[in-house]
Amino acid sequence: QVRLVESGGGLAQAGGSLRLSCAASGTSFTISAMGWHRQAPGKQRELVATMTNDGRTNYAGSVKGRFAISRDNAKNTVYLQMDSLRPEDTAVYYCYARTFTTYWGQGTQVTVSS
Repeated sequence: QVRLVESGGGLAQAGGSLRLSCAASGTSFTISAMGWHRQAPGKQRELVATMTNDGRTNYAGSVKGRFAISRDNAKNTVYLQMDSLRPEDTAVYYCYARTFTTYWGQGTQVTVSS
């Protein structure tokens, strides 16, 4: 069973920055991909960014150029650097990790004030 521990959420002003971290533990299997989804109130959960263990990335169009995902494979940790934050980035951000199945973190709140 993979355990994901997220940190780094909080409150930021529009135009500011936050950095999220997510550390995975509890598996000896290769984690093929890690990344982030988010869910705003009243909306469906959506992909934010993902990175495979060979470095390929994928971003939602709304965050391209503002967010950057990175990963430390040795530590099974993924990071999300969020710059130029906008009020519409306000959501609960969920980390995930994929082995033979997909595991989710508990979520961390990001609130961006205008």
